[in-house]
Formats: sequence, C-alpha cells, structure tokens
Amino acid sequence: MDITIIEKLERIEKLLQEQQTLQKQVLNFNETCRYLELSQSHLYKLTSTSAIPHYKPNGKKIYFHRQELDQWLLRNRMDSQFEIEQQAANYIIQKGRI
Repeated sequence: MDITIIEKLERIEKLLQEQQTLQKQVLNFNETCRYLELSQSHLYKLTSTSAIPHYKPNGKKIYFHRQELDQWLLRNRMDSQFEIEQQAANYIIQKGRI
C-alpha cells in the first residue's frame, strides 16, 4: 500500500512540473525536450543546424520561447483529403471544365 501512495505522489509531482512548464514563456533546454517530446541529442542537432528558433544569451546555455516553439511545430501544414478535393473543385469551377 505504501508503494501505491508513493507512485501516486510521484505522478502528482510530475503533473505539477508539467503545469509549471506550460505556464512559463521561456524554457530551458531540458524543459524544451520534455515540451517537444524530443531527445536531447535531436534537440542539440536542431539547434546546431539553426533548424529551430533558440537563444544563447551568454553563448552557452540555450533557451527557447514557447510561443516560437508552437509556431515551429505548426509549420508545414498538410491539407486534408477533403480540402484538396475542395481546392480541385474550386479550380475546375473557376477555370471552366476541361
């Protein structure tokens, strides 16, 4: 019974940490790994190739702005099959039938 209480407390602690991270505007490297669900090595690769927006105020530690991360995550939107079919139908209507 003690083990289940400890496990539940650990889960509650983890949820509180996640909530705290979601309220922060500026995230450190480890928080960003958790937020994006990326490994540290992959995030390092993204920063070293400047594929993801980040900040280095003192030249060493890396920080991220959560809003910029959200924008980065939502880039390259893929249209749904319905949207593609709707675009095709609109094109045919505008250009006339073939």
